[in-house]
Amino acid sequence: QVQLVESGGGLVQPGGSLRLSCAASTSLYSIDSMGWYRQAPGKQRELVADTRRWGSSNYADSVKGRFTAIRDNANNALHLQMNSLKPEDTAVYYCNANQQGRTYWGQGTQVTVSS
Repeated sequence: QVQLVESGGGLVQPGGSLRLSCAASTSLYSIDSMGWYRQAPGKQRELVADTRRWGSSNYADSVKGRFTAIRDNANNALHLQMNSLKPEDTAVYYCNANQQGRTYWGQGTQVTVSS
């Protein structure tokens, strides 16, 4: 069982940066995979970034070069550093974890990019 607590969402201007955090209730080494998803109004939920214990992260084409997923194993946390933000990045961002066939989601945090 994994509980996820998200933080860091808010309002930011285009070109700005924001850092999201997802704190897990257990060691990241016990989790098979973790990632960030987002869902904008009227659109399907989409994968932003995913991570494995020892593998490299994968990113959606729309965020490559701007977003970075950072695993903080010592503190059981997954971060998403978002730079050069665009209005189209506006969405509810969700933390995701998979463990032994079960899927867990955070409550979501709103990111709004607007001038």
